[in-house]
This record gives sequence, structure tokens and C-alpha cells, in this order.
Amino acid sequence: MSHENLGLGVSVGPPSTRLPDSHPDLVVMAELGARDGVVDGSDVGALRAAAAAHPDSSLAWALLARLELDALEALDAPAAADDVAHAVAAYAYARVGYHRGLDALRRAGWRGQGPVPVDHLANRGFLAALLALGDAARAIGEVEESARITEFVHGSDPTAPAVLAQGVPVGDLPAATEQE
Repeated sequence: MSHENLGLGVSVGPPSTRLPDSHPDLVVMAELGARDGVVDGSDVGALRAAAAAHPDSSLAWALLARLELDALEALDAPAAADDVAHAVAAYAYARVGYHRGLDALRRAGWRGQGPVPVDHLANRGFLAALLALGDAARAIGEVEESARITEFVHGSDPTAPAVLAQGVPVGDLPAATEQE
């Protein structure tokens, strides 16, 4: 693989990109707090305030998208209008988080490919936005976009879906899930 080490201290492919420790996602994490070891994304008002105060935060937008996706899944008797409203809102929130993350990655030296490891705390908001965008794309019928995003996630960090499945962890990851 492009990011694996040959065992001789020589890396193949582009280096990993790590967003800076000054990234707004870390501020948003601190402001929202944690519950059960993950960022607390349960208060829609707090999430909206975080997105307004820190529009460069992929994490705030990703968590807003995830709330919409959760609402879509929770519909007992889905109505077409409710489905569409939640799916479109999730897609819009996730797309903003994704683009804000791409901008930050480029400023950090990323050139359109290479690892974006989930074990680096500041990268988790972007990866959460990317995963939410894939889910939202699927929800609105954008199957091809969803497939491209799956490939993007795999090229960024194939462990990200498992690591972020229960939310965005706020601390160090256990060694078994760390990449690189």
C-alpha cells in the first residue's frame, strides 16, 4: 500500500497528513464535551452554535449531519417529505464539513491523496464529515458519489469507519485500532 513502510525506514507514497493542533475541531470538541468517551453531539442547539462560532470546523458540521441521519433512521412510519428533509439536510451539513476539511487538509500540505489517520485527534472531524457525506449521499440516491466516498475513506484511513462508528472519540485510540 502507498502509506506502508518498507521496513527500512523508507515510506512509499505520500506522507500522512495531520491537521494542526490549532484546528477548530479541537475547540469544538472542548466546547461540546464528551459523553461515554465520544464528543457529545446530542444537543442540536449547541451544535448549531458551534457551527456558527467555528464554521471551519468539520466536526460541528459532521455532527449536525449525523443528527439528521439519526432522525431519518428513527422515523417509525417514514413519510416521503420527512425522509427527504432529513436526507437533504444531512447531505448539506456533511458537504459543508467535507469542504471545510478539504480546505484545512490542503493548508496542512495534503495534495489530494494519501493517508489522513484517524488516530490523530484533529483529523477525526474531517473523517466523520466524510463518512456522514457517504451516508447522506446514499440516502438521497447518489450511489456513485457514495462509492467514491467509500474509496476516499479507505485511502485516507481504512480503520476510520470502525473507529468512528459509535461517535468521535475524544482521546487516544487503543493501540489495536491505530494506523501507522
